[in-house]
Amino acid sequence: MAANSSPFGAAEKTHATKDDVEHGSDIDSLQRGDLLSLEHTDPVLNAKMHLVNNAIDEIGMTTYQWRLFVLNGFGQQMCGLPHPVLKIPGMLVGALFWGLSADIIGRRIAFNTSLVICSVFAIVAGSSPNWIVLGLFVCLSAFGAGGSLVLDTAVFLEFLPSKDQWLLTLMAAWWGLGQLVAGLFAWAFLPNHSCADAASCTYANNKGWRYVWFASGALVFCMSIARITVIRLKETPKFLVGEGRDEEVVAVLQGIAQKHNRPCSISIEGLQACGVTGAWDRRGSVASAHAKKRFSLREVWVHLKGLFATKRMGLSTSLIWFSWLLIGLAYPLYNVFLPSYLATRGASFGQLSQSITWRNYAITNLCSIPGPILAGLMCKSRWFWGRRGTMVIGALVTMAFFFAYTQVRNNAQNLGFNCAISFCLNIYYGTLYAYTPEVLPSAHRGTGNGIAIGLNRVMGILSAVIATVSNTSTPVPIYICAALYIVMAAVAAAFPFEPMGNRSS
Repeated sequence: MAANSSPFGAAEKTHATKDDVEHGSDIDSLQRGDLLSLEHTDPVLNAKMHLVNNAIDEIGMTTYQWRLFVLNGFGQQMCGLPHPVLKIPGMLVGALFWGLSADIIGRRIAFNTSLVICSVFAIVAGSSPNWIVLGLFVCLSAFGAGGSLVLDTAVFLEFLPSKDQWLLTLMAAWWGLGQLVAGLFAWAFLPNHSCADAASCTYANNKGWRYVWFASGALVFCMSIARITVIRLKETPKFLVGEGRDEEVVAVLQGIAQKHNRPCSISIEGLQACGVTGAWDRRGSVASAHAKKRFSLREVWVHLKGLFATKRMGLSTSLIWFSWLLIGLAYPLYNVFLPSYLATRGASFGQLSQSITWRNYAITNLCSIPGPILAGLMCKSRWFWGRRGTMVIGALVTMAFFFAYTQVRNNAQNLGFNCAISFCLNIYYGTLYAYTPEVLPSAHRGTGNGIAIGLNRVMGILSAVIATVSNTSTPVPIYICAALYIVMAAVAAAFPFEPMGNRSS
């Protein structure tokens, strides 16, 4: 049987030449193992995935990947827009819908569509006549943003050479940049274009929030058009190989290689020699990652089941989802309880002007940007135990600052600790954001990533509910929230897979 033959066709290279090394491929990359290959879920697909990874490593980093890095990063800006409570339901549904859609219809359509929806409704939200309509449009905008948040990392990862996978963690810095831009828009418009109180508000003297939505939505709309016209995204080869579309896999990879004058020795014959993927056998079980009818509940079940195909994969998926639950609860809940707790302990912040409030918001988000940059450098170093060690360090340092934050007594200290926590938290958050798609199987990556981010949003909703029924002046919730970061560190240490030194499947 073809599946039992060598996973390499006659034309496939198993070593790197001098020319390969000069163009970004190296012997170390080509000899790396595929992260999930030892799980033996599908020998044929594993063999083909190995050839695809070899081809991507052989091509190396090109301007195509760098364009993805920049424009995918800008797609995360919508996560930084105001009205976080209004956004949460939309992002929850969007993450689940677009994540599953990416595994069913492909990355390309979902990737291009989600950000356009996000930007258009953000612009429209600025014209809302009342709170109900504003809430509707914000949710619809967040619906698109949820998809962008899921797909930005997945699409970038599936074109990324293994030696450059650390850039996935660095990519989270764009998240902070998006929040910074939103904060700067708010700082520019809200203090000068907002009414003093509800009684004196009219359409004419309260346009500041509209300008924020118009400006942010317009910027993201430009980025969504640039995605379509500049990147001209091709379907990712790792999605195509799971579909059994071998000719298209070769066409995509050879096209990138030829355009950038890079070597690429993958061939249709080499892929077909491994066997057949994407076909049903006589017993009615699927050799690809789809149900017989794609648009059915069984299709959803197939993708969920694929995330638990082996014990290690099931453990990995469960721990990842649990981590997203923890961070989704701990951080927003801490922010809810902290002001009341500090007020009962003698902290005096006074009444800050809108200008100072939004200035501090911008400064805090500016401090979040270096966190993922440091995390990216840490996660590729064996000194820090790769991705897992980086998350452990990030969680524990954040916990220490959270405990220390309870001693804040004035505005300067408040801003300083906010900046420190924003920096440290994004070491953990940025690494978890990148680690999640790295260790998920490609055929079910969108579903697993979407559920992870969806669970995070569920906890955001729950934190708001808890705050309304709890005593916010007691220190107990503060210490519980901080202690959750110890649990996050322990969970990170227990992750069964380490992407450092391996190639994503």
